[in-house]
Amino acid sequence: MDTYLMSTSRRTLLTFDWRLFAVAAGLAALSVLVIYSTSGAHASLARQSLYLKQATWAVIGLVAVIPLCLFPYRATSHLAYLIYGFLLVSLVLVSLIGRSGLGAQRWLSIGPFAFQPSEFMKLSLIILLARYFEDRREQLHTSRIFVLPILLTLVPMALVLRQPDLGTAIMLLLIAASILIVMGLKIRYFLLVGAAGAAVTPILWHFLHDYQKNRILVFVYPDMDPMGVGYHVAQSKIAVGSGGFIGKGWMAATQSQLNFLPANHTDFVFAGLAEQWGFMGALGLLLVYAYLLSRGLRLAKDASDLFSMITSFGIVSMIAWQMVINIGMVTGIMPVVGIPLPLLSYGGSSMLVNMLAVGLLLNIQKYRYQY
Repeated sequence: MDTYLMSTSRRTLLTFDWRLFAVAAGLAALSVLVIYSTSGAHASLARQSLYLKQATWAVIGLVAVIPLCLFPYRATSHLAYLIYGFLLVSLVLVSLIGRSGLGAQRWLSIGPFAFQPSEFMKLSLIILLARYFEDRREQLHTSRIFVLPILLTLVPMALVLRQPDLGTAIMLLLIAASILIVMGLKIRYFLLVGAAGAAVTPILWHFLHDYQKNRILVFVYPDMDPMGVGYHVAQSKIAVGSGGFIGKGWMAATQSQLNFLPANHTDFVFAGLAEQWGFMGALGLLLVYAYLLSRGLRLAKDASDLFSMITSFGIVSMIAWQMVINIGMVTGIMPVVGIPLPLLSYGGSSMLVNMLAVGLLLNIQKYRYQY
């Protein structure tokens, strides 16, 4: 047994993609630095301690990656339905006994810890769809094979919308849609769904919460109530623009330091980064994300089986959509829907899910020639 563990550990070290791991670790470290630098001397003690909590979750996530790479990724395939079922039950429990905060009920508390099941559902859905399509790879030419995946996506979406969490519901939809298109579902079906959605938009509008309506109105009318509902986006644009080409410098972000920029550690963390390090810093961050996504796409392209291909592509789509929508929110070209920036925004559940996603990519890279 000891000999097996030693040989497994040695093989892991030799086949481990240290560059991809370093990128994830670097983004997590940058997250801690940005959250620390934007806290400001005028912030409360609780606010100033957030960077320590983020550092804790980053370390936990990085440590979790190592044992994840010791077992073949097939193990996650065998657990796909079990994990999905557990998280589905967790989402139901959130609506019954979940912890509330900021007008939403999204967290389950287990002793001193709280986690957000909807964040973990994003990764679970990817693994579930990968398992589903691999089990039915002989039926990929038929249209009816897509019916069950759509239902498996709509159920957690409905539960997440009840919290309410429009951003995560949109993410579940985009992740599933990306995978379904790659698996052969005709784009015309999505166009038909989009047309139907547009037709019932006036009806759906009445089911939105007031704050969700306001966010959409601010997107359509950018100058609407800059001191009220439009304050977040207005201050975010000021922060990004004031960074200029090279930024104001470390700990010199006045929009964040003086608390003009709300949520500068969560949804608007990119604005705090851009204010300090300017266009060059923001561009550097995008290049790091581009490298991370390119590694995932290469794994999907070179995958030796359907499960690893779909899983790799699904993780890439999850990270890419989050990045695009979050930066779009911060710069005002997309409505604010509360989607975090992967590996950078504050949040234990978000950090852990994205670290586990990177761990799966590392696992697939390590074992891809064994299947």
